[in-house]
Amino acid sequence: MVGIVGFAGGIFSTINEAAPTTTFASGETVRVELDPAAKPAIWAAADQATNVECQVQGADPSQKITLTQPGASQTLTIGSTQWEMLFVVGVPSAGSYQVSCDGEGVRFGVGKELIGGAEKIVGGVLLLLGLPVIGFLIAVVVTIVVLAKRSGARKRQMMY
Repeated sequence: MVGIVGFAGGIFSTINEAAPTTTFASGETVRVELDPAAKPAIWAAADQATNVECQVQGADPSQKITLTQPGASQTLTIGSTQWEMLFVVGVPSAGSYQVSCDGEGVRFGVGKELIGGAEKIVGGVLLLLGLPVIGFLIAVVVTIVVLAKRSGARKRQMMY
């Protein structure tokens, strides 16, 4: 049971952490705190396919900031909104950055890379599979100890 809860908790936690925490409309600029360790990403919600363009700027214009398309399609649904990850944001260091995007009829959001949270899902799977194995091994050890003690007690009773 604990393994199932750990697995489900890992999935829901990963989805909630990846979901865009700052949302904005096309043409708006927002200031967000980004950390490369958090694997930041730009997400989009649109009713139809459209061309988009995004920019991320730091306090220092010489900073090299990259926007790369994810290797695999990543989508998540929060409420009635379906988000699709557009770009993985590569920032050189943690700090405040300005993000702006343009795209007709698109709502944008800054969140985290969904696949970046896979370690929580893996941890949940390990709990799901590992806890029953550990429980079984503990039961085997307890059984062996009990049988050994009973055998020793019988031998001592036979001596008297």
